[in-house]
Amino acid sequence: MPTDQPTPEPDPQPDPEPVDAPLPAPAPYDRGAVPAGAPAPGRKEAPGRKEAPAREDAPAHDPAETPFLALLAAGAAAEEYERPVLRARAEGASAGRLAALERAKLLALRVRTELEGRRRREAELSALYATAHDLAGLRDLDAVLRAIVRRARSLLGTEVAYLTLHDPAAGDTYMRVTDGSVSARFQQLRLGMGEGLGGLVAQTARPYVTDSYFHDERFRHTRTIDSGVHDEGLVAILGVPLMLGSGVIGVLFAADRRERVFERGQIALLAAHAAHAAVAIDTANLLAETRKTLTELEEANEIIGDRSSVIERASDIHDRLTELVLRGGGVQDVADAVAEVLHGEVEFTDPGRAPTAALDRSRADGHAVRDGAEWVAAVGAGGEVLGALVLRGHPALDPVDQRTLERAAMVTSLLLLARRTAGEAEQRVRGELLDDLLNAADRDPRLLGERAARVGADLDAPHIVLAARIDGSAPAHGAPISDDGPAPGPDAHAHAHGTDRRRLWSAASHLAATRHGLAAVRDGGAVLLLPLGPDDDPAHTAREVAARLGAALHLPVTVGASAPVAAPAARPAAVADAYAEARRCREALRVLGRAGQGAAAADFGFLGLLLADTRDVDGFVHRTLGVVTDYDARRGTELLRTLGAYFACGMSPARTKDALHVHVNTVAQRLERVSRLLGPDWQSPARALEIQLALRLHQLSSAVAGDTGA
Repeated sequence: MPTDQPTPEPDPQPDPEPVDAPLPAPAPYDRGAVPAGAPAPGRKEAPGRKEAPAREDAPAHDPAETPFLALLAAGAAAEEYERPVLRARAEGASAGRLAALERAKLLALRVRTELEGRRRREAELSALYATAHDLAGLRDLDAVLRAIVRRARSLLGTEVAYLTLHDPAAGDTYMRVTDGSVSARFQQLRLGMGEGLGGLVAQTARPYVTDSYFHDERFRHTRTIDSGVHDEGLVAILGVPLMLGSGVIGVLFAADRRERVFERGQIALLAAHAAHAAVAIDTANLLAETRKTLTELEEANEIIGDRSSVIERASDIHDRLTELVLRGGGVQDVADAVAEVLHGEVEFTDPGRAPTAALDRSRADGHAVRDGAEWVAAVGAGGEVLGALVLRGHPALDPVDQRTLERAAMVTSLLLLARRTAGEAEQRVRGELLDDLLNAADRDPRLLGERAARVGADLDAPHIVLAARIDGSAPAHGAPISDDGPAPGPDAHAHAHGTDRRRLWSAASHLAATRHGLAAVRDGGAVLLLPLGPDDDPAHTAREVAARLGAALHLPVTVGASAPVAAPAARPAAVADAYAEARRCREALRVLGRAGQGAAAADFGFLGLLLADTRDVDGFVHRTLGVVTDYDARRGTELLRTLGAYFACGMSPARTKDALHVHVNTVAQRLERVSRLLGPDWQSPARALEIQLALRLHQLSSAVAGDTGA
């Protein structure tokens, strides 16, 4: 039979007498009564005729029981058991017959009640066993709790069923699941120990039942609980404990919104259901804990597996880096090895090309830092930044991989230091060679070329000379001087400046070596002789060198550049002159408040004519007016003549048109074309001065050329 349907209530019957109650006594004998076996009144017994004695094999039961047995067999309703008595009374049966029928009726009703009770208990037990079977098949705790409450309501046929669980932390019970409830306040109740019927059940671990909750004084009423019960409209409530061992884990309730008497059998049935429910809850909890434990174990195994893989990768990169160092590998070999292990692209960059902010953070923290989609690890030693390892294509790094990149940066710095140590002798050789170029103009060019070839320099190619100097030197190692302490003495300042000069020479030598040039210490700064490619520009090279040296030292470095020297080995004297020009450019930057920058004579406009040894007048004129002269040559226009007249007439278009004998609109059109060629700021005071000087020099050079031709 289905277990989720309520068991039908039996027909209401009067409480039966106990099974062992005595049968009703027979009616007292009176005179009107005919004794058993006596002839009926008015009848005479025939002579010689006697009543036949009862046969010994006659049925043992009273014939009066026969109709009731048939009713029991047919499962008739209780009112049907009155019919045989009524029928006999209507037929005029004797009093004895009627008394026998009454006794038989009472016995039949008692048997019927017993049979119905047994059938009801059998149905309840079947439903209980089916419920236990269903609960055993559930694994999710919420599903188990819902099934418990739903079956409790079904077994007892109540309007509402609900379940509370014990909260060890709060020391009370709270509403967990309801079925048939309509009140939100009721569904959120919490019951303290001894409060309300449920609190009493939880405290005593015994079932409690009330026919009328609000009139029952056996338990402590509270405003909160009574309000919730009132909102739900409950009247009759039965609560049984959910027991695990000797402890109460919750309370199971069945309730109606009308007065109702819960019989002992129903109380026992709900208690038995609660016992099964407690086991099911415990099983579900154990399964949930087991699943949680298994999940945690799986996660731990995954973490262990990942860590094991990471550790293996770290061990692998450590072994590979060690092997690289032992066999004399280079910086690029380290970058390639790390890129293979981290599955990304790793590049070693010089300080000037690395992201400045990320490089500073990595240098300050001593760790690799993220810069957008890249990771940057500073490569340095002794406060000097030698470069950076930049990882691309791997934006997410776990701590072990990050440590791998940092270890690679450390190995790179060791390799660079080792290379620097090995190259210091070469740097000294390079420095001595540059000193000879600057000091001895009579050196044999062939010997100078051979010495340069041994250090990888080609002094037959064009070079430029750069003069570098630190400006605004900080105390030694960049440590700030406290305002509260005594001022450092001359020795401290001398030590700081000496340290900065050594660092400048080291950085300059490293830069010169990477570019196949020469570097030396001179006049409190550094001097570099670098090759100049066909597309290189002295001014651009000066700015680049200033930026790279400043980034390496974290101090402003001012750099002046000379004009190109065609073949330094063949013209040692030209190298000395170029160094003097570079120094003048460097000092001009400092005077103009542009310390920490780089520039060549061409960057100073007409002042470059004073700074440069070559006095390149034609170059200055071409840089200033070349676009205008080229335009006139291509188009046959007179923009240069108009420009000269415009300045000669005080920058007045009206006087300019009179001087040129043209219309004023023509002057305006020509000046507009000049603005397009020279830029919108050509009439600013500084630009106008340079343009007028260039016009004057152009006129003078043209006049000299004309006189020479004449």
